[in-house]
Amino acid sequence: MAKVKLGMNACFAVGRYPEPDVWLRIVGEKFGLRYTQFFSDLIDPKVEEKVKKRLCLETREAARKYNVTMHSVFSGTAPHWCHFLLHPDEGMRKDALRWWEEYIRMTPLLGAKAVGSLLGSFSFQDWENPQRKEQLTRELIETWHHFSRLAKEEGLDYLMFEPMSVPREMPCTIAETEELYQRMNEGAALPIKLCMDIGHGAAVSGTPEDRDPYAWIRRFASRTPVIHVQQTDEQSSKHWPFTEEYNKRGIITAPRVMEAIEDSGAEEVLLVIEVFHSFFEPMEYKVLDDLATSVEYWRKYVKE
Repeated sequence: MAKVKLGMNACFAVGRYPEPDVWLRIVGEKFGLRYTQFFSDLIDPKVEEKVKKRLCLETREAARKYNVTMHSVFSGTAPHWCHFLLHPDEGMRKDALRWWEEYIRMTPLLGAKAVGSLLGSFSFQDWENPQRKEQLTRELIETWHHFSRLAKEEGLDYLMFEPMSVPREMPCTIAETEELYQRMNEGAALPIKLCMDIGHGAAVSGTPEDRDPYAWIRRFASRTPVIHVQQTDEQSSKHWPFTEEYNKRGIITAPRVMEAIEDSGAEEVLLVIEVFHSFFEPMEYKVLDDLATSVEYWRKYVKE
């Protein structure tokens, strides 16, 4: 039987609770969770070294204080909007590479043993050019092999990349994820694993399996230390909370997720609640209540 644990992604704290002692107290005391995944928007890896080190150590101390394990570190929304390691401009890709190097170096300061991210997004022009797409993909894989060597030097256990929702943000199909997973790990200095999100996958794919979150879990959970859980529909990645209102509209149920994990042969998986609220009223004031309800929902099925 798979060992399944429950945690919270720190995305809820961005723009609202940036103080480490505040957001980790919320995770540890209000939500009663013992695991969290850091969200890089809280501390940009390229901030001044003294400031970054101080904030990382404050975060690590707050996690210890509230008995919360910093399981891993994951990229935030900022890299998502700038093409990242697949930007068409070489200078921008080099800037993303430097961001990632600092990102790896700050991970052990936070007390985490793994770090991950989306891979990036092609421009339409690059994505529609097969030769250019393959060139950038090969460069990306070589860059991640460089990251694996640096991560090993920093004492980390593994890296993670996240399948996404549209073709420009590879991978977004099961077949593409399988291929890229193999290419990533050939020649890597340490394991490169997946961080799945049950709301991702190609909604417009012609293959029904690619639109089925449970098919993704059955196929990949054994290679996925972290699964982001959100309530969603079959149209897009909604990142809704698990409240009565959204559970009626959504397609995700905890029993089916747990069954798919068991079917995958996974030994251990951390389910990380990743819910996004807009910065508008009244959503601004529903964040903590919605997350507490989401934790309550999942606690019926995940005890650790």
